Amino acid sequence: MSLQSSLANAFKQRAEFFKQAKRDQTDCYRVFHGTVEGETGLNIDRYGDAWLVQTFHHALSTEQLAEIRTELSKHADFPMVYNDRSHKNSRVVNLLEDDTQAFAESEQVFHENGIAFTSKLRHEGQDPLLFLDMRIGREYIKKHSQDKTVLNLFSYTCGIGTAAAVGGASRVMNIDFSSFALDAGKKNAILNQVGAVCEFIQSDAFPAVRQLAGLPVGGRRNQKLPKYPKLAKNQFDMVFLDPPRFAKSAFGTVDLINDYQGLFKPAMLATKAGGTIVCCNNVAKVERQTWFDSLVRCVKKQGRDVTHFEWLDCHQDFPAFDENHPLKIVALTID
Repeated sequence: MSLQSSLANAFKQRAEFFKQAKRDQTDCYRVFHGTVEGETGLNIDRYGDAWLVQTFHHALSTEQLAEIRTELSKHADFPMVYNDRSHKNSRVVNLLEDDTQAFAESEQVFHENGIAFTSKLRHEGQDPLLFLDMRIGREYIKKHSQDKTVLNLFSYTCGIGTAAAVGGASRVMNIDFSSFALDAGKKNAILNQVGAVCEFIQSDAFPAVRQLAGLPVGGRRNQKLPKYPKLAKNQFDMVFLDPPRFAKSAFGTVDLINDYQGLFKPAMLATKAGGTIVCCNNVAKVERQTWFDSLVRCVKKQGRDVTHFEWLDCHQDFPAFDENHPLKIVALTID
């Protein structure tokens, strides 16, 4: 099947989804998930009134870009930004025409379930400023956050925190190491008039969550600890844990394959009795049930119990082979 045919088929498969998205005041979503829909490494997303095309395995030819532009224009004549991320570290390497470059670097506003978000399709980082496959997580938090305190770890641009605040949370603490990401989160809070309940703490997640849990900060052997914000022991009604696949710092190592519990334990201890911790793991090779069982064991080792759980599955604009999506999200209610 040609690229243009694959893209046309993807739009056809999403016809009902698009109608529902419009009713839900959502204008940001994936229109082509290439790994599953016929072109590995190619993703095409709508962000408001713009199309974002990204490649991760190989660059698109001029002819392929023309095919994509032709098919997208049948649905909406939006500007199209192409980010070739097929080189080392997934960094954007291709040049754009001057007017397209200026548009890509300009601030855009788009909406998800009526919540406004800001973004630039090209910025100092490399990933889009809102991960669209996490829509189900933002929906869950918005639905359950009324009058709750919420801790948002690895908050990135605070999409989860913004959704919690819009949903009526009494307090939202966003924690991320990146000042750039947190600045974007502050813009989102202001845009939705929820800045009064949102906190933004620039910190490595390890010292932050361990302090909140009442645990010693510690660190990796023989490494001097950098300065970090001091936080008082505290527990939250809801905790959202969405760490990267792998990262190292003086305070510890994030490893979603071999040591998810290293982060989960303090995050769980920072969750109130009767509260909920939402856990995410985006590594495809991690088996869903095995990971879930490890979370339950960790809870029991701390003398607590999982009283309820709910799996949160990605929406249909992110299809997966055999319905086994790489991104696994489960909400655990803990006594």
